[in-house]
Amino acid sequence: MSYAQQAETSPAEASTEEAAPAEGVAAGDPTKGKELFNSLCAACHKLDSKATGPALRGVAEKHETEWLYKWIKNSSALIASGDAKAVKLFEENNKQVMTPFPQLSNKDIDDILAYTSQPKAAPATPANAGGQAMAASNDGGVNNTLILAALVLVLVVLVVMLALVNKTLKRVAAANGVEIPEKDSSVSIWKAYAKNQFLVLVTVVLLLLSGAYLLYGYLMQIGVDQGYEPIQPIHFSHKIHAGDNGIDCKYCHSSARVSKTSGIPSLNVCMNCHKNISEFQGDADSTYVEYSKEFYTAEIQKLYDAVGWDRANQQYTGKQKPVKWVRIHNLPDFVYFNHSQHVSVAGVECQKCHGPVETFEIMKQNAPLTMGWCINCHRETGVKVEGNEYYEKIHAELAKEYGVVKLTAADMGGTECGKCHY
Repeated sequence: MSYAQQAETSPAEASTEEAAPAEGVAAGDPTKGKELFNSLCAACHKLDSKATGPALRGVAEKHETEWLYKWIKNSSALIASGDAKAVKLFEENNKQVMTPFPQLSNKDIDDILAYTSQPKAAPATPANAGGQAMAASNDGGVNNTLILAALVLVLVVLVVMLALVNKTLKRVAAANGVEIPEKDSSVSIWKAYAKNQFLVLVTVVLLLLSGAYLLYGYLMQIGVDQGYEPIQPIHFSHKIHAGDNGIDCKYCHSSARVSKTSGIPSLNVCMNCHKNISEFQGDADSTYVEYSKEFYTAEIQKLYDAVGWDRANQQYTGKQKPVKWVRIHNLPDFVYFNHSQHVSVAGVECQKCHGPVETFEIMKQNAPLTMGWCINCHRETGVKVEGNEYYEKIHAELAKEYGVVKLTAADMGGTECGKCHY
């Protein structure tokens, strides 16, 4: 399908030359046409917006069917023949040569034209558009401020109730002539302490131990950011990309195979796909969609703005806006971790450390990334020695020495301090 097929006709041309309606469209199958469009045309065209070529919705109403057959099968030959309309469309579209499709039959083209002739569906009203910001921050839960306010209210009610009960009891006692003795202030607190010295000592020891335990627990959590889920400048859904579309993690984070770090993919990697995907393509009713189609489309537009690409005219503007991504996983400087050693050599899956990222709408730190967590993994993970003569020899000798069949990373020195610390 050609980029030039959808060139707009000026009012003057429309008055002098009425394009005959495509008589073959009625016989076309839009379902088959959609399959052909997605496999052959979608790389350069969209239905309702310009990509490499112009939008194609309604193209059958702008050109004669026989002319479209010739153009789609071999546009270059039609241009070379001197066809005025073909030459004009070729020049209006920056003289970009369209891929010929001689393998398409007239029936195939009729199916495609039937698909492009379908009316545009009305946009659905998003049910959660108003609450997206709240959903992103609270993840569907109740606001903590509301919980605290409710607890404070309950405490206030209890205090008032106790005061009223105390006042009522005093009134009843006075009405019945009962005298309530005042507290004996002459009793010394030191005498009470002397009588209950052992009890006080035990209480103090328990308080000190409890305080030390709580303090230790608090200090051990410093720097542990498990569950950290920052809002990024551009919303990226791993659930849609890695989950629904099945994109491999290492397609975007390619340096994880050969480098110490996994790397932040450049926006050029994003534009490999999004040069032709400028709006949300999924089903708004799908279970993996958490926001509206308009929300996702607006986030995709941020990619175009960041790389300086004019989506409407499909050309580079030169005005870039660097994206300030927020780092999520961050180890201390004194810790050495090599992604390639784990991903390429050990064959560890990304989900082992990062969790089921294919289910994350917003990326977060899934594991604690503490030293104990890493050591436990080394103690439990076996070493894959198949196909590696060096490791097979070491495995045989160490397995005999330790009296085991399968060696773990810890048996191979994975718990030595120098493995992870400089």
